[in-house]
Amino acid sequence: MAVQARDVPAHRIRRLWPADRNAVLDYFLRLDPETRASRFMGNVSEAGVRAYAAQAVTAEGILYGAFVDGALRGLGELRPMGASRFGFGPRAEAAFAVERAFRRRGIGADLFARIARSARHRGVEDLHVRCLSGNGPMLRLAAKHGAALQHAGSEIEGALHLARPTPFSLWYEGIAETFDFSLAVSFPDRDGTPA
Repeated sequence: MAVQARDVPAHRIRRLWPADRNAVLDYFLRLDPETRASRFMGNVSEAGVRAYAAQAVTAEGILYGAFVDGALRGLGELRPMGASRFGFGPRAEAAFAVERAFRRRGIGADLFARIARSARHRGVEDLHVRCLSGNGPMLRLAAKHGAALQHAGSEIEGALHLARPTPFSLWYEGIAETFDFSLAVSFPDRDGTPA
């Protein structure tokens, strides 16, 4: 007897742009208190979340979203660590979260992989992640991707050394970014799939 696949809607990962500002705000406001505290490394008020979300898509760095049925359900951020004349230096930080109801579907793993690929193609050599020591899903995900984990009190920091990009991988990244942008401007606040 064959085992049937669960009826789980597929997700789509794409880069987020300023046109996605409302989807980003809605996403952060929907996070349950525990997920929000894990994402921000502590409790954050609704006003704090609104302020952060308002500048998130225009701040230095890059955001990627995971869309399920057109709604943003997971968000990953790639932010430079330290000053660089070229935007990203040899070190960058990744942060992400997935809404509780949409976990265990591969969304976090796909966001992590997309952020690592993006960092690699921007000259980042070491990608860092930080989380609270009780954030088991993030710890497992970082370890799965090969990050070296170090405990620092109630926090854990992981560092993942990235391979250098190849000409083909740089070309592919350029095509992916162009496609993501065209989807964002054609279908704002959606995953890029026509209604």
